[in-house]
Amino acid sequence: MGIKLIAVDLDGTLLTSNNEILPETEKLLKQANEQGIKVVLATGRPLSGVMRYNEQLSLAGKADQYNIVFNGAVIQNLAGKVVMDQKMNYHDFTNMIRLQRLAHVNLHFETPDCFWCCDRDLAASLALNAATTNNMIKVRPVEEIPQDFSFNKVGLTMIDDLQEMDKLWQNLPDWVFAKYDVVRSFPEIIELNLKNASKGNALLQLAARLQIAPNQVMVFGDQGNDVSMFANPDFKKIAMGNAIEAIKDSADYVTDDNDHNGIAKALKKFVL
Repeated sequence: MGIKLIAVDLDGTLLTSNNEILPETEKLLKQANEQGIKVVLATGRPLSGVMRYNEQLSLAGKADQYNIVFNGAVIQNLAGKVVMDQKMNYHDFTNMIRLQRLAHVNLHFETPDCFWCCDRDLAASLALNAATTNNMIKVRPVEEIPQDFSFNKVGLTMIDDLQEMDKLWQNLPDWVFAKYDVVRSFPEIIELNLKNASKGNALLQLAARLQIAPNQVMVFGDQGNDVSMFANPDFKKIAMGNAIEAIKDSADYVTDDNDHNGIAKALKKFVL
């Protein structure tokens, strides 16, 4: 059976170190789409941080094209409709406030509309994250967060010391892993979603919705928030040359890195 859906992580995979899509990669993904293969961007970003790349790949504005965002907590079509949405609530909010006390880090809450943060002092990395994804940061004291507050993803971000992130990662209590899907997507950030709200599970749901068998799905990734896609034994799994070892060890094929047309190389080898 041929590949009918290609799921592509964004940062470190589709995008180069300069946050660009290489011309050959763009050309071949467009060619795949023109041949009827679904091209699905799967990212930790909200949809607002992905749309410029959907536009570049000629996918934007189409109700029959989809993105997996917030690390799998949300599936949206590119006309903006939410197909699947997993939210955390005020109880989860209080859990995250408890977690933040374990280290000197920023804590923010992501929704489709904006980022929320209760910290008065924000690190440049958090501000850059919001700018990159075209999001406003709303800073409010804890007591102003309403009881009906809901959000899709949580980020704990380095302020000025990577050792603080290491300390937090090493001291996360067992209840966190029991209740939430937790990934260290980059050395400077830890991300949390509801349990089972992962890229891998969202991709399975989307494939079933589109009546595409798991063995007709190809995935590309490089970091911790892509591991769930690489855990599926039926997906065709392509690790980028710059991927972490956990991704490479689970891959069917290791291609070139994100700065050297790794996606294009694999597409020419296995799909086009």
